[in-house]
Amino acid sequence: MTQTLKFAGRDLFWPPADALTEAAERIRASLGDWPAQHAPWRICLSAPDATSDGPNGGDLIVVADLQPHGEQVARWLVRGAGVIEAAQGSATLHLGGERYRLAGHLPEDWTAALAAFLDCGFDPHDALVLAMAWRDGDERNTPHDAWPTDMARFPRVVGLPAAPAQPFPACPDALGLYPVLPSAEWVERVTGFGVKTVQLRRKTAEPGELQREIERSVAAGRKHDAQVFINDHWRAAIEAGAYGVHLGQEDVHTADLHALAAAGVRLGLSTHGYYEILTALHFRPSYIACGAVFATTTKTMPTAPQGLARLTRYLQLLDGVVPTVAIGGISADVLPAVLATGARSAALVRAVTEAADPAAAVAGLQQAFAQTSST
Repeated sequence: MTQTLKFAGRDLFWPPADALTEAAERIRASLGDWPAQHAPWRICLSAPDATSDGPNGGDLIVVADLQPHGEQVARWLVRGAGVIEAAQGSATLHLGGERYRLAGHLPEDWTAALAAFLDCGFDPHDALVLAMAWRDGDERNTPHDAWPTDMARFPRVVGLPAAPAQPFPACPDALGLYPVLPSAEWVERVTGFGVKTVQLRRKTAEPGELQREIERSVAAGRKHDAQVFINDHWRAAIEAGAYGVHLGQEDVHTADLHALAAAGVRLGLSTHGYYEILTALHFRPSYIACGAVFATTTKTMPTAPQGLARLTRYLQLLDGVVPTVAIGGISADVLPAVLATGARSAALVRAVTEAADPAAAVAGLQQAFAQTSST
């Protein structure tokens, strides 16, 4: 890898800033190989005017305070640009109707680092997290791999609901094979095969039927000494005495996490990038799911597939912090590659439920985990 990575033909900053561009090239060269990006973004270091230099849909406009720009901000956002309000110790990104608020260190080279992480393909809110975790000179101190992996450097998300007073109960650091199953019948079958962690994801059912499905699943877990997580339906999970509940990012604003914690229920949270990982960590869950690793047809995903390179970086950040589960589009064919990233848990759906011989499929998947743990 060379000492610099040239952004040929790219205007990274407006107005042009040669020193920042050189710093961005230097930082980018220390981050490893990532697919070339073609997103039309640029970082505006001052407010663009309304003529030829007006904002486009890929612009990220950096301001110290929104107030002086008044109605301009609304026009920028309508055109698809993002606005980063950066002050000492904080940065807030306004983009696509969302507001991403972060508190933490802003290094001198944060805009150059932001450009580098954008070029690695990260969405602006995740690139901003990484830029705030950057430290000036990292590209010189660790030129071959300067990727931020020290949790102490990362910012925190501001404005989240209060977390329960105590962390959620712990679950095993290595959950291993973690099938996500559509019915209590499947939970009974798969726990009968010896699988020790499963999730019931029942999306459609009448309330009475749903409660019976959850109760059957919990009973199967007790019978086979397995850990049964319930997807979404946290009230019914508490009533049935479930081992755990799995929730999405949007659910942390509506579910009663305090009631879940008080009931001693384990909590797993979905994440799709760095910003959501920081959001999940705020609530001190029992595990974090990182995905979707690959494209999946089992549900509509809010983000593009993360891929193995990103999964590797997430695992490096979370090692020793919280158990992690790789999830999304994982089949028997790709499971060895997923485990090679360091993942010790992986959630699978179709590899079990669509197998011609589910018992044999489970045995093969379990063997993949056993081979990884023995090496």
